Amino acid sequence: MAGIGFELRHLLKQDTYLGAMRAYGYAALIGSGPWVISILAVMALGMLSVASHEGASWTADYITQFSVSVTWLIAASLILTGPFQLIFTRYVSDRLYEGNDGAIVPNMLGLMTLITLLSGGVGLALALTSFAETPWAYRVMMLMSFVLLSNVWAVAVFVAGLKAYRQVLMAFLLGYLTMIGLGLLLKGFGREGLLAAFAIGQAVLLFYLLGRVCRDYASDKAWDRDFLRWGRFKPRLFMIGLLYNLGVWVDKLAFWLSDITSVQVIGPLRAAPLHDLPLFVAYLSIIPGMAIFLMRIETDFAEGCREFDRSIRAGRSLEEIEGWRLSMLSSVRRGILDIFKVQGVTVVLLLLAGPSLMQLLGFSSWYLPLFNVFLIGVAFQVLFMAVLNVLFYLDRLSPALWLCLAFVILNLGLTLLSQQLGTQYYGYGYAVSTLLVTLAGFQQLDRAFRDLTYMTFMRQR
Repeated sequence: MAGIGFELRHLLKQDTYLGAMRAYGYAALIGSGPWVISILAVMALGMLSVASHEGASWTADYITQFSVSVTWLIAASLILTGPFQLIFTRYVSDRLYEGNDGAIVPNMLGLMTLITLLSGGVGLALALTSFAETPWAYRVMMLMSFVLLSNVWAVAVFVAGLKAYRQVLMAFLLGYLTMIGLGLLLKGFGREGLLAAFAIGQAVLLFYLLGRVCRDYASDKAWDRDFLRWGRFKPRLFMIGLLYNLGVWVDKLAFWLSDITSVQVIGPLRAAPLHDLPLFVAYLSIIPGMAIFLMRIETDFAEGCREFDRSIRAGRSLEEIEGWRLSMLSSVRRGILDIFKVQGVTVVLLLLAGPSLMQLLGFSSWYLPLFNVFLIGVAFQVLFMAVLNVLFYLDRLSPALWLCLAFVILNLGLTLLSQQLGTQYYGYGYAVSTLLVTLAGFQQLDRAFRDLTYMTFMRQR
């Protein structure tokens, strides 16, 4: 992700408030990822559909079914593709380091083929079994959306690496405006019409980004699967991708699959309204922290990491190498402190504005305690992502793997405990688990930086 961060820093060099606002604005939108923008677009489409059909009770029903369907699509597609995203990110990084840009697009198409087969196979099996009692049009739209969304996550690996950040934002804008516009036109077809609009919007986003990647990384070869070859494939990265995404969603799944906390919406899909609504609103608070994450951790630290590596390969003095190690450590500490401050201010402001925000969105005051807890949990999740990212740069995959495993176990265990304790404890499983793994991650970072020079030289042998 550092590629686009370096480009955005040119805006900061303008030394103007407008330049700084533009840089951090772009970083916030790109760093937050398409899944946050998906939440905003789905919420906007739902609100517009309700506003255009006032008094129609069926409208609320199909919008609820559409929103729950998209939420499950996002969760399932991220869990399915998460392992391959990290595998491929590492593969692309290694090929760029070697200067072998021509291997990227063929292997990306190979990855998309694999993901299409996996998501299509899983989706078709579910459509014929678990969703057998739902209308065929609904099943077709769900299958199409699942395959397209899974491929969006694969191409999204390149989003922050493409230096044409305006075109990247244009892709998101075009894709989600298409979804909203078509959704308003097709809303008369009910949930199937909205799902069709969602699928077409994802297709527009996917093929726009795909075109950008193919143009930036030209190749004479059409297709390859070199990223799966023995030696290229990193089993620990595969497991980290699986466990991290499972950890993010496991508390939601626990609430959705419990008969006590959830309701059946359509087919096998369930939702926990008391839990889900404040959670997804709270997730929007991730945007400021992700902007700092992209501009500071992904840029300042990445530059120091590159110079540290160059110093060792060039046979520089130990004093100079240690200087770059300390520079890396300092940039990480500054970046994490900046994330903590910005996300902390965001949390405090939203805690104060919580009652008004709930009223504005038309939510009951019952949601407010959960919203407050989720805000804190989301803030720690941003810090946890920063910790994992630094561990990836330092090639400390084993600590990252154990942290993600701990995240899954703690989040699931504490969430199940909170369900037994009662509604006043809902959300604490997620918040406490993100706090604990973040603190453990800080400890791992201290250990990694302390031994960095020694371990780097030992790996050169």
